[in-house]
Amino acid sequence: MTALPSVSYSITVRLEVPAGGSTVSKLTTAVEQAGGLVTALDVTASGHERLRIDVTCAAADTEHAGRLVEAMRAVPGVEIGRVSDRTFLMHLGGKISMEAKHPIRNRDDLSMIYTPGVARVCLAIAANPDDARRLTIKRNSVAVVTDGSAVLGLGNIGPKAALPVMEGKAALFKRFAGIDAWPLCLDTQDPDAIVQIVKAIAPGFAGINLEDISAPRCFEIEARLREELDIPVFHDDQHGTAVVVLAALYNALRVVSKDITNVRVVLSGAGAAGTAILKLLLAAGVKDAVVADVDGIIHTERAGLSPELRWIAENTNAAKYSGNLKGALAGADVFIGVSAPNILDGADIATMNDDSIVFALANPVPEVDPAEAGEHAAVVATGRSDYPNQINNVLVFPGVFRGLLDAQSSKVSVDMELAAAKALAGVVTDEELNATYIVPSVFHPEVHTRVAHAVRDAAGGKAPAHENYPDDTPA
Repeated sequence: MTALPSVSYSITVRLEVPAGGSTVSKLTTAVEQAGGLVTALDVTASGHERLRIDVTCAAADTEHAGRLVEAMRAVPGVEIGRVSDRTFLMHLGGKISMEAKHPIRNRDDLSMIYTPGVARVCLAIAANPDDARRLTIKRNSVAVVTDGSAVLGLGNIGPKAALPVMEGKAALFKRFAGIDAWPLCLDTQDPDAIVQIVKAIAPGFAGINLEDISAPRCFEIEARLREELDIPVFHDDQHGTAVVVLAALYNALRVVSKDITNVRVVLSGAGAAGTAILKLLLAAGVKDAVVADVDGIIHTERAGLSPELRWIAENTNAAKYSGNLKGALAGADVFIGVSAPNILDGADIATMNDDSIVFALANPVPEVDPAEAGEHAAVVATGRSDYPNQINNVLVFPGVFRGLLDAQSSKVSVDMELAAAKALAGVVTDEELNATYIVPSVFHPEVHTRVAHAVRDAAGGKAPAHENYPDDTPA
C-alpha cells in the first residue's frame, strides 16, 4: 500500500524566487510531480527583483519530504532558505502547560491562595479526606502513566521518548472532556515498581489512565491497581480500543442487517488490545469467535499457552480449529485485526460470507490493503485517518473519564464499557449510517458528552452541578 501525503509529514520551505514570471507555478508543479501536495503558499516579503515565499506541502514520510525540497531547489531561479518540519515545530517546548485559575494580584490573594489561608483548607481535608475532591484539583485530574514499553507502533522506546505521546493524550483530555491530565513517564518497567509508584501518587488524582505498557505485564499491572486503589484504572490500549471497536461493529452490523449474536468473528492479535476486544465482544453477545496470534490459531490443544492465552482458548474456538488465519477466515462474517501489516489479501477476504465486515486496524499499514478488502467486504474500517471509518481511541477515552469523574466512580466495569460503546454507536443516526460512515468524527459535538453521560449513568452517578465538574456544593 503506497503511503499518501499526510499533514503529519508536512513541511514549510522558506525560499526566494524572481519576481514576476512563472516560477511560482513551476514550484507547485514540481511538488506535485514529486508526489507532494501544496497546502499553502504565502508571500512573506516582496521586492522589485525577488519574492520571499513560504511553501507548505504535505509529504508521505521524512524521506519524501527531502525529495520535495530537492524538487523545489531544482526549479530555475529558486534559492532555498529555511526548511521547517511543522510537526516538530508544534512540539517545541512541549504541547501542554499549567495555569492558575485565580489571579495573584496582591497580598490578599496570596494569603488566601497560599499561606496562611491555605492551612485552613489543609486542616479541613485532614479532618475529612473526602473533601480533597471538593477543595483540590483531584476531582478533575487524571494521571496518564506509561513506562514507554509499547508506544504506538514504535515498540519499547522508553519513558523520555514516550513523553510526546503522553503530552498529546493530556491535550486531548482537556480539549474533548475538560479534564486536567498529567503525563507521568516512569523510568522502570518492573511491574512491582510501577504498581508501587502509581499507588503512591494516586491521592492527587481521580483516575489513572495506563498507556502504552506492553503485554502481558499490562494485564497484571492493571489488575493489581484496580484491586488496590479506590479510583478507576483504565488501560486505554485495552479498553478504549475495545469500546470503539464494539461501537463500530454495532453500526457495521446495522449496515449489513446482521445480529451480533449470530455472526462468526475472526480476530488477529491476542495482545492487550486483542484480548480486551475479545472480552468485550463476548460480553456484548458474540458466541462464535476464533483468535489468532503470531504463533497461529489459539485452541486448547496448543502447547505452551500462557494463562492469558489459555483463557482465550477456553472461551473461543468451540470447533477446536487448528489451521491458519487464512483458513479460519473462510465463512466468517467479521474480521478484526490488531496485529501486523499485510498478512491477508483480497483473495482471503473473498472467502468470507456475503456482506462481510473487515476492521484492519494495524497502523500505519493494515493487515490487508483497504482497497483490496473493499472489493469483497461490505464494510471496511482501518485505524488510518486517510480512509473512511477511522477507528480511533480518541472517540472514547475522554468521554469515559468524564463520566467516571462526574460519577465519582471508584472503578471501571464491563457494563460501563458496553454503555459507552452503545452511546458512541448511537451518535450515528439511521439517516447518516452507511458503509463508509459507521463511526462519527472525533469533532462531532455529541460524541464525548453522550459517552460521558452513558458512563456516568452506568456508574450510578448524578449529573454534575455545572459543565465538566462534579457537584461542588459546600459541605
